[in-house]
Amino acid sequence: MSGVRYPDGWRIELLTKSHNRRAFQSGQEQVDGWLKRSALQSQKKHLSSTKVLLDEDGQIIGYYTLASSQVDFSDLPTEVAKSLPQRQLPVAVLAWLGVDSSVQGRGIGSRLLATALRDCHEASKTFAFIAVILDCVDESSKAFYGRYDFAELPGYPMRLYLPFKLLEKLASNGRGTK
Repeated sequence: MSGVRYPDGWRIELLTKSHNRRAFQSGQEQVDGWLKRSALQSQKKHLSSTKVLLDEDGQIIGYYTLASSQVDFSDLPTEVAKSLPQRQLPVAVLAWLGVDSSVQGRGIGSRLLATALRDCHEASKTFAFIAVILDCVDESSKAFYGRYDFAELPGYPMRLYLPFKLLEKLASNGRGTK
């Protein structure tokens, strides 16, 4: 995860008002709408944090949003929950991830995912959590995350998780994507 590379001149920054969010088009209305209408406000309220991938011209090429939450012990698969206390448990949330349609198919989504997971792993050194959770907007996004070892939470077909132990293993191997 630590060796994520983007094209020369591209950079990751925390979303600010100066970034042109209106030009971003992923082809997914929910993904585009979050960035354009809600990401900055949520960040200002300290509910989430959005990082944008900018090209050499400063245009948003992709983004991801991270947050924290809790999941009920009973919602976890038995193999994950067996050694955990029976209560609400902390999780990191990959709330949103989007790639502009102009660069889709070039592996940018995989690299953004690896960067987001690296951020989660770094945060785990300060704030503990048991898994990274995400909600898929459609079957295509579910298939994408499934390629990177995210598994379905029982009873929630569009909610996926990556156990912390697997995140830690990915970080120690230096890889965030297959």
